[in-house]
Amino acid sequence: APAPCRWNSGLPVNIGVLFVPQQEAWVVERMGKFHRILEPGLNFLIPLLDRIRYVQSLKEIVINVPEQSAVTLDNVTLQIDGVLYLRVMDPYKASYGVEDPEYAVTQLAQTTMRSELGKLSLDRVFRERESLNASIVDAINQASDCWGIRCLRYEIKDIHVPPRVKESMQMQVEAERRKRATVLESEGTRESAINVAEGQKQAQILASEAEKAEQINKAAGEANAMLVKARAKAEAIQLLAAALAQQHGNAAASLSVAEQYVNAFSKIAKDSNTVLLPANTGD
Repeated sequence: APAPCRWNSGLPVNIGVLFVPQQEAWVVERMGKFHRILEPGLNFLIPLLDRIRYVQSLKEIVINVPEQSAVTLDNVTLQIDGVLYLRVMDPYKASYGVEDPEYAVTQLAQTTMRSELGKLSLDRVFRERESLNASIVDAINQASDCWGIRCLRYEIKDIHVPPRVKESMQMQVEAERRKRATVLESEGTRESAINVAEGQKQAQILASEAEKAEQINKAAGEANAMLVKARAKAEAIQLLAAALAQQHGNAAASLSVAEQYVNAFSKIAKDSNTVLLPANTGD
């Protein structure tokens, strides 16, 4: 039976002098037993006794994980696939530790994916993709350490949900959007009412302060006017007293009183048809 080959279409023939390409490891058996691993560059082997049994690529390998069914914590069946990135770290373990490393890692990724999805609800599956990928990588590395393979990362490509579940999710999203819109509208109305009330309050405060200032100014004006009138009246009295104290002051005062007396009688005659005159009118 032909010897197994790892990620290579064929095995090199031992002609004694071999050139190993960079990023490849050739596993050599001598008389059916592991002998050594050829490093990149020039190598010499004994024909017929030495045989290249496995060729391992040390480059990063990309494996498509086939689509599979998985059930979430809330009993929703999903169709999910992914991409696996791995690298051979130990060519000896990768050659003799497992028969088909690629198939083994793929199966391990699928079972780990189903196990991790069973711990999460549908909503958390979409929100926690990064943590889900990290959990799968850790689980694969724990099992593949004895195979000489290290999983670098795992990426989920597509997640397909049943049509009914998809419709329910869309309805839920629309309801959530309507809820947010209603909340935002109510908050806007509330803020508007608060602003209007605050404006009315400030307007009333400013109006009362303006009225208070107007009353204060009016009172101050009236007080100043009364003071001015009182000063003018006091000065007039002083001038009148000074005038009366002079010569013939009494005669002048009598003349002024007589004029006022006559004017008062003339006004009485204008206001009414009946005029009452005192007995001493002639005075």
